[in-house]
Amino acid sequence: MSKIIYLAFINGHYPPYWRKLADDLVHCLPFKFNTLTLKVNPRLFYSPERHQYHSTLFLSHILKNIPEDGEKIVGITDVDIYIPILTFLFGEAQFNGRGALISTYRLNNEFYGLPKNDELLYDRTLKEILHELGHTFGLVHCMDFECVMNSSTYVENIDLKQAMFCQSCQDKIGVQCKKKQT
Repeated sequence: MSKIIYLAFINGHYPPYWRKLADDLVHCLPFKFNTLTLKVNPRLFYSPERHQYHSTLFLSHILKNIPEDGEKIVGITDVDIYIPILTFLFGEAQFNGRGALISTYRLNNEFYGLPKNDELLYDRTLKEILHELGHTFGLVHCMDFECVMNSSTYVENIDLKQAMFCQSCQDKIGVQCKKKQT
C-alpha cells in the first residue's frame, strides 16, 4: 500500500493551478498525493480581538478528518492565521506529526497592494506546503536561504527560496529532490 498525503482544500478554497500541486510535490516527497475538500466552520477558531483565526485549533480540527489511508494531511485555507506569540503565520505543522495547515491569505500579492499574480501565488503556496510538510518529517528551520526549510518572516523570504529541500535536509529525511521541469 502506498503512502498517501492528503491536500485538504478548506471550504472550497482552491488556489490557482492547484491541480499541479501533487505533481510538483512528488519531485521532493515520494508519496502519493490525493486531494479532498473539507467543510470547516472557521468561526470556531476566530479571535475577534485579532480578526484572525487560531491556527493550532484549526489544525487540530483538520487532523480529526485525516482519511484512514492517509499518512499526513495538509489543510489549505484562505483565512488569516496566527498563534498567540506571533502576529501572523503562513503555516503551522506538527513537528514529526501527521498534520499541517497553510494559509494563502498573506501569500497573495493583493494583500500587499500589488497586482494579482497567480504564478507567484502558486509558487509561494507550493513552497509553504513543502516547508510545513518538512516539519512533519522532523526538519527544523535551515540556515541555507535557498532551502525551502529556511524560516520565512516575510513573504519576500519565501520568494528567495527554491521549491525543494537543500541536500542536507534531503539527507536528514532520506529523500532525493529532482528539479522541476519548467
